[in-house]
Amino acid sequence: MTTYKKKLIETSLPLEAINAEASREKSIRHGHPSTLHLYWARRPLAAARAVLFAQLVDDPASRPEEFPTVEEQDAERARLHKLLERLVVWENSNDETLLSQARDEIRKSNNGSLPAVLDPFAGGGAIPLEAQRLGLEAHASDLNPLAVLINRALIEIPPKFAGQAPVFPGRAETRNGWSGVEGLVEDIRAYGEWMRDEAERRIGHIYPKATGTDGTQHNVIAWIWARTVKSPNPANPIDVPLVRSWWLSKKKGNEAWISASAVNGEIRYEVRHDPHGPTPEQDGTVNRQGAISIADGTPIDLNYIRTEARAGRMGTHLMAVVADGARGRLFLSPSSDQRDAADVARPTDVPLGEVFDWPGRINVYRYGMTEWADLFTNRQLVTLTTLSDLVGEARDRAIQDALDAGLDHGVALQDGGRGAEAYADAVSTYLAFGVSRLTDISNSLCRWEVSKTQVRNLFGRQAIPMVWDFAETMPFGTAAGGFMVSLGSLLRALVRLPAHGVAHVSQADAASRDYSSLVVSTDPPYYDNIGYSDLSDFFYVWLRRSLATIQSRTVGTMLTPKSEELVANPYRHNGRAGAEKFFIEGFNSVFARVRAGANATVPLTVYYAYKQQESSADGTSSTGWHTLLDGLIDGGWEVTATWPMRTETGNRLIASGSNALASSIVLACRPRPKDAPTTTRRAFVAALKSELPGALRTLMQGAIAPVDLAQAAIGPGISVFSRYMRVREADGSDMNVKDALLLVNATLDEVIGEQESDFDPDTRFAVKWYRQYGWAPENSGVADQLARSSDTSVGALERGGIFEAKGGKARLLAPSTLDDAWDAAADDRVSVWEATVRLAAVMAKHGADKVAELLPAVQTRVNLDAVKELGFLLFHEAEKKKDTKDAGLFNGLVGAWSDLNEQARQFAETAPRMGSQQAFDFDDMEG
Repeated sequence: MTTYKKKLIETSLPLEAINAEASREKSIRHGHPSTLHLYWARRPLAAARAVLFAQLVDDPASRPEEFPTVEEQDAERARLHKLLERLVVWENSNDETLLSQARDEIRKSNNGSLPAVLDPFAGGGAIPLEAQRLGLEAHASDLNPLAVLINRALIEIPPKFAGQAPVFPGRAETRNGWSGVEGLVEDIRAYGEWMRDEAERRIGHIYPKATGTDGTQHNVIAWIWARTVKSPNPANPIDVPLVRSWWLSKKKGNEAWISASAVNGEIRYEVRHDPHGPTPEQDGTVNRQGAISIADGTPIDLNYIRTEARAGRMGTHLMAVVADGARGRLFLSPSSDQRDAADVARPTDVPLGEVFDWPGRINVYRYGMTEWADLFTNRQLVTLTTLSDLVGEARDRAIQDALDAGLDHGVALQDGGRGAEAYADAVSTYLAFGVSRLTDISNSLCRWEVSKTQVRNLFGRQAIPMVWDFAETMPFGTAAGGFMVSLGSLLRALVRLPAHGVAHVSQADAASRDYSSLVVSTDPPYYDNIGYSDLSDFFYVWLRRSLATIQSRTVGTMLTPKSEELVANPYRHNGRAGAEKFFIEGFNSVFARVRAGANATVPLTVYYAYKQQESSADGTSSTGWHTLLDGLIDGGWEVTATWPMRTETGNRLIASGSNALASSIVLACRPRPKDAPTTTRRAFVAALKSELPGALRTLMQGAIAPVDLAQAAIGPGISVFSRYMRVREADGSDMNVKDALLLVNATLDEVIGEQESDFDPDTRFAVKWYRQYGWAPENSGVADQLARSSDTSVGALERGGIFEAKGGKARLLAPSTLDDAWDAAADDRVSVWEATVRLAAVMAKHGADKVAELLPAVQTRVNLDAVKELGFLLFHEAEKKKDTKDAGLFNGLVGAWSDLNEQARQFAETAPRMGSQQAFDFDDMEG
């Protein structure tokens, strides 16, 4: 028997609303906290906020003294869902009235207090940030110093200086008052502008303006470079370019491409504006197989290129200059003055640090780029070292300006100070972030994006791939790649942060830190998917250079810690088996330690980044997923719920030939009693069959899409499994998680299949026919026999508008063949099948508004709950057939059921009043 109060997350969530907002958040850039500084695999803020709220708020059923009846509990749950639905909307992120309501609900469920929340794998900081937004004491820790710095910038620094007026001379007088971090933001902008101007004064000469074809001067946006190797042809050994594509722009009316030719033993480049340009066969000189010499067609093997690169014999050619014209981009041929300006010496004080050779993830190592500084041109290194040095100079100016503004000197920020020195440290930390952000788009691995005619930053994915032709940006301009553009994105995020509350950020190993009395919500590393520390070093070496004296305790190591990082890296842990052992042991020790110290009245929540490609043929998933569940269960946890969180955009729902799953699973877990019983396989199966059907029907009645049902079913299924200390197989061995999941899936099949018996005869026939033949024709005799066994007839099915029999052949009418002009009220024979298939077809073709318009009439003919249940069943059958088109069709209808319900209700309210015999009971559609 449980002695704790169940929380909302252990019973129900308005999943559709959460997923919609989490997906939408991916397209929000301006002002989003993720733009403060890049980090990998952040959770959407909407999901983090929703999970924390539902993790801390009681489910109404656990408070029978307030909500004694099921009806009252349902009503209260619906109220909480409505609050959550508003809470997750991006535009409501800083709605203090709404956030205050959320805090009141959390207090009600936690003896009048707001608990302290910890994420021990804080990463990009989404969970601690949302804990702070909800008024909770936010604790964040991570082994990675880049993550620690990001979390400090997100949650620890802003509250310290909230309400502070700017100290930069002349800025405080520009406004009457400064709320939140507006003053801090103004100072960062002011000192950033000073840094830019000072840097341009010192090194601006190495970035000359471009001369147009008419002799006019223009600001440069980018320089387009190609890497080169000496041709292996001994008869013509000239340096030849390695180019992915010659195109610069395909915009109509401003087409531009590069023509390259060998002249007197060297390659010359000319920008042309012929709209036809090179043919696909002529476009570029290099691909994954190797390259070709543009001078004479000599093939160049990729191994030869790598050997030349590692020997230091890979060079670069300037191929084009992109400038800012009066009416758009100017694409200019390279000139000698532009080439000469870029020919600068490499600084002697570049950041030190070796790149890790990780095949498939960090490919540059095999091309001789073995130090992080090798990823930049000499000119970029001059600029970045200059800006990095100016961070320290800006700090000195800020200290004096703060003292002049009346602040006490105080102690450093990392010592807990709040005076002039600490304030200057805070300003400098964000300025260093501005420089660090700039490195992502100011390196020699940035591509020129032809479609948008702009420079594309390096980290489009969680890897550092080799790039042959690259674009170098102008650091003092107003386009992408400018320092103030980089800093401006940071400031738009900073000004929206919640500048209140108590926050604690520390660098700590999750396996050894203290968890006493803390509520834990965490997004742990994803097995072997991301090498956080290896990628972080790209930024860390620059942050360390800028912040060596300002954040000395955090940036004290040359590179980020590697050996203790909880990632299954086969290149660091003696192969795949060693990496798996390291990860599993570390994972288990973390969650065993959390169990021993964390707040026991609130469930632990854990995110897992589930990927479609992890699915295996048996319907379970990969090592990472099993490892997570095994680690939690072996660590003494009982899984009480799993929720699929869809964090991809809608166009990713159907992908790669199969229905895409949610990108994250959130698990709620409780400590398993130490005296938990052991059981047998037979008893476990019996418990599954007893408990899972009710839980699955509750899920299907709620706001969950069919595509997410199988993952959500893991919650109640694995909950049964994890409540036992062990489940014994017939041979005496312990059942593993993989086998338990197979049994859960089998029970899910049974529950969905059992729905058939409740349908009308026409629908029962259609389900059986669809399962066997889909939309394909079959012998009419077979149809007659199956119809009789289903208590219907072929003639009745034809009259029902769902079947066709002629010429000895019969078939179900596919959704695409059904007439759009359907009047359910006037239809002589309406089955649940017809209603479901027609509505799904209308949804796909005309959208939700048209379906909502039809629902009132449909409800007078069939039970809408039955329509929803059939939608689940047909999605399930389509999945088995690997028919992504049908799966998407039925998922689209059922996944939008809550919205359709609300729209139909509004439609009915605005429609002309009808007789009482036609009144609609929309409560049947609640889900």
